[in-house]
Amino acid sequence: MNQQEYKVLLYYKYVSIENGQEFAKEHKEMCLNLGLLGRIIIADEGINGTVSGTVEQTNEYMRIMKEDPRFSDMVYKIDESTEHAFPRMKVRYRPELVTLRLEDDVNPHEVTGKYLSPEEFREGILDEDTIVLDARNTYEYDLGHFRGAIRPDVLNFRDLPQWVRDNKEMFADKKIITYCTGGIRCEKFSGWLVKEGFKDVGQLHGGIVTYGQDPEVQGELWDGQLYVFDERIGIPVNQKEHVIVGKDYFSDEPCERYVNCANPFCNKKILCSEENEHKYMRSCSHECRTHERNRYVKQHNLTEQEVAVRLQLIEQEVQVH
Repeated sequence: MNQQEYKVLLYYKYVSIENGQEFAKEHKEMCLNLGLLGRIIIADEGINGTVSGTVEQTNEYMRIMKEDPRFSDMVYKIDESTEHAFPRMKVRYRPELVTLRLEDDVNPHEVTGKYLSPEEFREGILDEDTIVLDARNTYEYDLGHFRGAIRPDVLNFRDLPQWVRDNKEMFADKKIITYCTGGIRCEKFSGWLVKEGFKDVGQLHGGIVTYGQDPEVQGELWDGQLYVFDERIGIPVNQKEHVIVGKDYFSDEPCERYVNCANPFCNKKILCSEENEHKYMRSCSHECRTHERNRYVKQHNLTEQEVAVRLQLIEQEVQVH
C-alpha cells in the first residue's frame, strides 16, 4: 500500500485580525520557513487558506496556529496526497476573505444561515420542497455538484446576489439550502439570503469536503468531482458511486479534464479530452485559435501553414455537423 506522505489542509476562520497587512507578511515568512506551499488570504475579518506539505510540516503548522488564541479552535479539512498540491506559497492581504462587495456587508458572527450536518443536508436534497442552491461558479458546478442542485449562471462569487435577485421567483417561499467547497462562501452568502428576506435558509457546515469525508453519508447524492483551486483540479467526493457529469466542450462526451483556453486574454476553463485539446488547439473559439498570442501555437511551434491546415479541418467538420 502506498504511504501518503503529504497532506493538504483547507481551513478558514472569521475572526478579527489587527494590522492584517503586517500579519500577512509574518504569516508568509512562517509558512516559507516550514516549507509549505499554498494560497492564503488574510483580511481584517479573518483567514482563508489551503496549503500542502509533508505530514510533519502540516502538523507543525496546525500546532503553531492552535497556540494562537485567535485560531485555537480553527477546523481543518485534511486530504492525504503523494505530493505538493501547489507550485508556490502565496499569502495575500485583501479587504474581504470572499469577494462579495456588498453595500451592506454581512458579518457571519451576527447573521448566517442555519448550519446543517452532512446527514441533515442529505435530507434536504431529498426533500421536494427544498431548493438546493450551489454557491460556486459555473465551471465548478460543471465538474461536479449535488444531484438536483440549481446552477447559478455566474463566473464570479460577487455576481451571485444579483443573480438571486434576478431569479427570485424561482425560490418562492421554499426552504433554501446552499453549499460551497469548504463552507466559507456560504457563511456570508447564507447570511445575505437571510438579510434579503428569505425565511428558511440553511448551509452545509464544513462544505462539500466535509460531506465527502463524513462516514455516514460518504458523499452520497454528489455527482462528478469537486473542483479545487490547486494542481489537482478535481477530487472525488462520492464514496459509493462515481457519476461523470462533466461534458466535453467540443463533443459533449463525458469528461472531467479541465484546460484553460490558449488565448491568454480569454483563459476560459474548458472541459475537454486530450485528443480534442490538440484538435482544437486548446481554444474555445475561432477567434481564440487565431489570436496572435495563442499559447498553444507558441508551445507547439506551429507554423502559419500548420495552423491554416488545422483551421481548415475544423471548418470542414463544423460544416459536416
